[in-house]
Amino acid sequence: MTTPHRIFTTSFAKVYPLYVAKAEKKGRTKSEVDAVICWLTGYSQRQFEAQLKRETDFATFFRDAPRPNPARALIKGVVCGVRVEDVADPTMREIRYLDKLVDELAKGKALAKILRTEPDPA
Repeated sequence: MTTPHRIFTTSFAKVYPLYVAKAEKKGRTKSEVDAVICWLTGYSQRQFEAQLKRETDFATFFRDAPRPNPARALIKGVVCGVRVEDVADPTMREIRYLDKLVDELAKGKALAKILRTEPDPA
């Protein structure tokens, strides 16, 4: 039996400020980061803040997501040297989806395109 990846047991609340800092460094806002997270998981802002307060680990955060967005399957590309659509482990794939969305936000992509509400011309 293999040991689960360390990120699965890491508190989402400990990593969340890093997502926000990455976005803010590029002129984006905390509310945009929250919008991306809520879009991906289906958490309301209130539910999301409760997860942060509880210091829920990544595995539980994604396992308990109320309505994972079906459009998340449209998230494609490479993040941290890994092609997100090729990640086999479902929890790790959700984490990579989030990493990719925050990367897109930090790179200045329009929020409507990040949330897959507008077709991507590329």
